[in-house]
Amino acid sequence: MLFLFSDVGPDDAPTLIRVGSHLDVPAHLDGYGDEGREWMDLCNAVVPASANRPVALATGSIGDVYLCHPFLVHSAQQHRGRTPRFMAQPPLLPTQELELAAAQPSPVAQAVLQGLRLSDE
Repeated sequence: MLFLFSDVGPDDAPTLIRVGSHLDVPAHLDGYGDEGREWMDLCNAVVPASANRPVALATGSIGDVYLCHPFLVHSAQQHRGRTPRFMAQPPLLPTQELELAAAQPSPVAQAVLQGLRLSDE
């Protein structure tokens, strides 16, 4: 989640979001099991893998909230404005394990499955 506690314009260091990058990440986790993958090793793989994705700026008005897929590749950038911006990125912790084989997968699981299908193509 990304909470905007002030107005954030394009010069106010909005978070950079690689649109669709959450679909690139599952292929880089596939085969690592419950233990997962080392964080920096994963980052070093998915940042270049998502480099071709379009970039969007997380701009908005005070009180806006972005609810993002947990695999979304995003980054900070330099503040070029005059007014400080205030935002927070509190975690939205899962209430249960990610169940990819569920009869009705959650939206997060659906995106993971879509990313795995795309990596097989």
